[in-house]
Amino acid sequence: MSPLPDSAALSAFLPDNRCMRAGGRRSRGWFWASAVAVVALAGGTAPASAAKAPRVGGCPVFPAFKGPAQARSAANLAAWNQDVSKAPLDPNSSNYVDRISGLGGNQVVHADFGGNGRYGIPYTTVERDQRRVRVKVTAYPGESDFGLAPIPRDAPIENGSDRHVLVLQRGRCDLFEMYAARYVGGTGHRWQAGSTARWDLRSTKLRHDGWTSADAAGLPILPGLVRYGEVKRGHVSHAIRVTFEETRRAYIHPATHYASDQCDADLPPMGLRLRLSSHYFHANVGRFPADSQSRVVFKALYHYGIVNADNGGSGANWFITGASSKRWKDHDLDRLKTVPGTAFVVVDSRAPITTPC
Repeated sequence: MSPLPDSAALSAFLPDNRCMRAGGRRSRGWFWASAVAVVALAGGTAPASAAKAPRVGGCPVFPAFKGPAQARSAANLAAWNQDVSKAPLDPNSSNYVDRISGLGGNQVVHADFGGNGRYGIPYTTVERDQRRVRVKVTAYPGESDFGLAPIPRDAPIENGSDRHVLVLQRGRCDLFEMYAARYVGGTGHRWQAGSTARWDLRSTKLRHDGWTSADAAGLPILPGLVRYGEVKRGHVSHAIRVTFEETRRAYIHPATHYASDQCDADLPPMGLRLRLSSHYFHANVGRFPADSQSRVVFKALYHYGIVNADNGGSGANWFITGASSKRWKDHDLDRLKTVPGTAFVVVDSRAPITTPC
C-alpha cells in the first residue's frame, strides 16, 4: 500500500485524520492521483537532509539521518534524528489514532518529567576509564548485553517501578542501560538488573529481532528523552519516547520487541512513530510563548515526533518522557496538556510490521 503524503501542499486533501479514511480502512482511488499531482507541482522530492546528530557527553547520540526530507521513517537507529515533518503518512493513521482514543484514560500530551526532579528518567556520564563492575541479570539474561559495565556506585536510579539506570561512557561513546536496577554493593560494587542493553552511539546497528532492552520495545532510552540543556538552547532535534496503555503484539524497526498478546491491527505496535499534523502545528504554535520550554517541545512533536517505546500504566496514553531535572518549569510544560492526541498522525515507516499475529 502506498504511503500518504502530508505537507502544506496537501492540506486541502488532508484537513484531519478522518479525511484519510474510506470505509474505515485504506483506500486508493482519486485521492492518490490528486496527491501525486500536487506533490509534483510542489517540486517533487526534497533535497537530502544532513542535520547534525544531538550530542551528550561529547558523543553523538546515534548518527545523523542523511536521507531526503520526504523519506519514510528510517528502519535503523538514525531514525531518532530524522525530521519527519514532510514524511508520508501511514495509510492506517486515522485508525491508529482512533483506537488509541478509544482506550480512554489520558488523551492529551502529558510531559512525564518535572516535579522538581522527582519525575523523568535520570542519566549520568562517566570517563572512558571508569571501572567496570559486575551486573547480575535476573529476568532476561538471554536478551541482555552485559555482565560487566562501567556503572558507578552512585549512578542515579529512576523513581518508580521501572528503576532505569542510564550511563554514557565518554570517549568510548558507549551507552549502558538497565531495567529494574538495584545497587547490591559488596566486593566489586555489584549491581543487579532485570535486563541490560549496550549501545554504540556511533552505530545504527539494531538489537537482534525479538530482543528487549531496558525498554519494552528493544529501543534505547536516552535518545528519546527530552533533555533540559537542549530545550534551554531552543531546539530538540530528535524523536521523543512515548507510552500507551495498550500496544499490539508487533514491532516496527528500529524497535525489535513487543510486549503484548493483543493482535488488534489498530493498536500501536512498538516503534510506531507519530507526529503532530501540519494543520494543527501551524494553527497552534503561536499559542506557546517564544521563550517557553513548552514551545521547544511542541515544535519537536511536529518535526521529530514520538516513538512508541513501552506500555504505560493504566490510562498512561500520550506520556512523553524527559530526563529528570530540577530546572523544568511545571506550569510551562503543562501547556502541552492542551494538545489532544487527535492532533497526531502516524508517520509511514520504511520497515514492515513484524508480528506473529
